[in-house]
Amino acid sequence: MKIYLGTDHAGFELKEKIKAFLKTEINCEIEDYGAFEFDEFDDYPDFIFPVAKKVAEDWKNGTENFGIIFGGSGQGEAMVANRIQGVRATVFYGGPEEIVKLSREHNNANVLSLGARFVNFKEVKEIIKLWLDTKFSGEERHERRIDKIDL
Repeated sequence: MKIYLGTDHAGFELKEKIKAFLKTEINCEIEDYGAFEFDEFDDYPDFIFPVAKKVAEDWKNGTENFGIIFGGSGQGEAMVANRIQGVRATVFYGGPEEIVKLSREHNNANVLSLGARFVNFKEVKEIIKLWLDTKFSGEERHERRIDKIDL
């Protein structure tokens, strides 16, 4: 499995920690689309669009690789990612972990957007493990609903 990463300045520190975690503890291949240094004036679409496009391209070709994107709240980043056909980005910025589980089981989310200002490293590691370990249910009703997204 390959995971594409992207962030702006608000998620830069967390992305760097998660990148190391994914390589060592999850043992997956990483492709980092930046930011590659802290720049408080950078713009999140510059880093999020490339991640979303790679995820969509892979899924279209039958390879289920994932994206993890970071921002202050994760909201704007998810909005950017969801503009790319084939991407289903979900946001986590704390709260019940059931939300993350359902995003995979019911919505087959392929991008996880994390609100770096609202979560801590320990919490995010557990959320990422849960998200990656949770499989899409494949139930007909969920397939039908997802099919209606990508018209």
